[in-house]
Amino acid sequence: MITAIIVGAGHRALIYAGYALKAPEELRIVGVADPSPERRALAAQRFGLTAEQCFESAEELAARPKLADAVINGTMDRQHVPTTLPLLERGYDVLLEKPFAVSEQELRRLEQTVRRTGRRVMICHVLRYAPFYAELKRRVLAGEIGDIVTLETAEHVSYHHYSTAFARGKWRREDVCGSSFLMSKCCHDLDLLTWFKSGVAPVRVASFGGRRFFTRENAPANSGEHCLLDCPVEAECPYSVRKLYLNHPDRWVFYVWPELEDSGDLSIESKTARLRDPANPYSRCIWKLDNNVADRQSVLVEFADGSVATHNLVGGTCRPMRKIHLLGTAGELEGVFDDNKFTLRHMDARPGHEFTEQVFDLADLGDTTGAFGGHGGGDERLAADFVSLLSGRTPSISCTMLSDSINGHLIGFLADRSMNSNQVMTLPRE
Repeated sequence: MITAIIVGAGHRALIYAGYALKAPEELRIVGVADPSPERRALAAQRFGLTAEQCFESAEELAARPKLADAVINGTMDRQHVPTTLPLLERGYDVLLEKPFAVSEQELRRLEQTVRRTGRRVMICHVLRYAPFYAELKRRVLAGEIGDIVTLETAEHVSYHHYSTAFARGKWRREDVCGSSFLMSKCCHDLDLLTWFKSGVAPVRVASFGGRRFFTRENAPANSGEHCLLDCPVEAECPYSVRKLYLNHPDRWVFYVWPELEDSGDLSIESKTARLRDPANPYSRCIWKLDNNVADRQSVLVEFADGSVATHNLVGGTCRPMRKIHLLGTAGELEGVFDDNKFTLRHMDARPGHEFTEQVFDLADLGDTTGAFGGHGGGDERLAADFVSLLSGRTPSISCTMLSDSINGHLIGFLADRSMNSNQVMTLPRE
């Protein structure tokens, strides 16, 4: 039995902690620390906590004697390292939400503290645990495509996801949340690049992109400042908050209506009233906000063995999608995560042939979402692997220990620096 305390009782931390409800013989939640009384009450109700097990901050928790084996840290990006360091000093192991740091300096501070204290920190790179990516990794390790020479990945962020999280939402300003669009959304994907090239260090990074579409200059003619208050073209706009949220009442509830979700009042009347509040960023015209994060970015990476990788991030697409194409010396693996299918190809030099290919449907391998939660089934599998690690069992091939997650973050930090400075960046050598 592993015991854990939730620090930052937001959407992600509660999902990981939910493993305790499915496997109570393996994990038990024994506390929560969050500045919001509503979020503390929600966690207390969900996990049967007493008032004595609820704390107003990570600092208050860290000031007490150690009360559990581990902490599930789901605070906002800028809080990850400042809240984790004192908990490591107190003796807790930590399951830490991504991005685990907002700068290279923070990354190094966390790395040094982990080495000095001997505590274990696992990063919530849940896509490693999705059966789709785990199966690709197994085939790479088995040598089915030889040595990887090129990796191509892409993430297309849907128009409703981008507008909710990165234009109107709490990740819209890097100086507030602490992370860029690339690091908030794609440190998963950058982690996958380094995971598939595990043992080979990235050496150079270049990147291009920026905020080019969601700007005031691109606002529709005669548009207002607030969708439901003063916009005469709201009915024709695909980014209307009426269309995105009132016509789809279950979409992004935990982002748009956290206070209503906490109170249990998710009526259309209450939602409409919130969207008519001019102080609510979710009421604002998507082109006329104070957002400053990019809406598209491309990243190019060179590894020490001469292989290269590209990642393309696009915000505001029709269909959400993650794609991957691994090209090796002896074959290729290509697939779309959202379709849960991939293709294995090999060269075929026989007369009249060019290549062979096999298509694999991951549905044939069993349940990939459902009982195993979001991110293609990765969420609960990650929580289970964290428990296995702390219990002394052998972790899976997906295990996201801090030491194995650093290079992906370094690529992201340098990619943003490259995009902003128009320079090729070299990764630091230890």
